[in-house]
Amino acid sequence: MKWKRSERLVDMTYYLLEHPHQLIPLTYFSELYQSAKSSISEDLTIVKETFEEKGIGLLVTVPGAAGGVKYIPKMSEQEVRLVIQNLMTELGHSDRLLPGGYLFMTDLLGNPDLINRVGKVFASAFAGQQIDVIMTVATKGISIAHAIARHLNVPVVVVRRDSKVTEGSTVSINYVSGSSRRIQTMVLSKRSMKSGQRVLITDDFMKVGGTMNGMKNLLEEFDCELAGIAVLVEAEHADETLVDDYYSLVKLREVNEKDRTIALSEGNYFSKREK
Repeated sequence: MKWKRSERLVDMTYYLLEHPHQLIPLTYFSELYQSAKSSISEDLTIVKETFEEKGIGLLVTVPGAAGGVKYIPKMSEQEVRLVIQNLMTELGHSDRLLPGGYLFMTDLLGNPDLINRVGKVFASAFAGQQIDVIMTVATKGISIAHAIARHLNVPVVVVRRDSKVTEGSTVSINYVSGSSRRIQTMVLSKRSMKSGQRVLITDDFMKVGGTMNGMKNLLEEFDCELAGIAVLVEAEHADETLVDDYYSLVKLREVNEKDRTIALSEGNYFSKREK
């Protein structure tokens, strides 16, 4: 079958979008479409220019015999601000207010379009780093972890509060919850990660950072390295946070349970990117 250029462009674009951060040899496309490498290179130039013009991401060419092309998902500053503004609008409704200063977020975490865009926002921030695994704690951070993993093309591991027979042998640690100051437990299967991996940890909400700090300590048990921390919403807290190097999209500044008002602002995402 001889492919038309229009057909190649559509199929090539789809393949690249489905395989982010994966180095694809030009010979793969050349053999698939039965076309000369020079034609494939011209096609990729069109895709590259379109991706960059539309803010879809970058198409990076790696020269040499072992080279190829790699799609890096990226979002423009304008797109990121729209995502954050949308989050603040949704989170600002008074009916989301829960006792203890928490917000009801389950519907947002289950919104595939919104969470996919949140995942791409965080993937953009860590696009230039080596990330081998995304880690989160059960259960509300799981959708965010999978969304980030989708755009970085890496696996997800889920830390649990108790061990399950389906997990096999596990590693367990105790940590101090930042908000309640209670001793809690984290459990992770020994087969989840390999020594030396760089891990991005994420969660939906962070008060003082006790859970994040617990996951950091768990990484040490696996001899893994912390690559970064991504938080959907952080709470402004009078106490010092237990983690200080993290990205957040929204900051919960104040909750007035009597008046049922919620004060929100942008998180530290842009200030972190400028450093």
